[in-house]
Amino acid sequence: MNEKKTLKEVIRYWIEKAEDSLDSANDELKAGRLSFSVNRIYYACFYAVSAVLLQERLRFKKHSGVRAAFHKHIVKPGLISREHGQFYDEIFEARQRGDYIELVHFEKGQVEKWLKQASEFVNGVKLLIK
Repeated sequence: MNEKKTLKEVIRYWIEKAEDSLDSANDELKAGRLSFSVNRIYYACFYAVSAVLLQERLRFKKHSGVRAAFHKHIVKPGLISREHGQFYDEIFEARQRGDYIELVHFEKGQVEKWLKQASEFVNGVKLLIK
């Protein structure tokens, strides 16, 4: 299998994981597990961003590297809206709080809003996939 075909398969894999994570976030939200929903919302966005960066042959070992590269290569040049960039930062921070800080609770309305934004975010990023 050639490198270009393999790259397309890996990009498709990350997009599928993003979509699965959105489904999982919705399931967690319906079950009232808001912190887990926030985690899945973030990962949906992270996987989509990883896919679009991989298209440019950019890979990172840390989430902070993905975040920085997303802003440098996608948001700053205007390939995606600044609002999407701000949302990615917001959900990154929310996931960090939910996963690593004790006694953090999220409001259902806020998680519902983030899930809607994440769906729009993933769809926007998918438009950048060639």
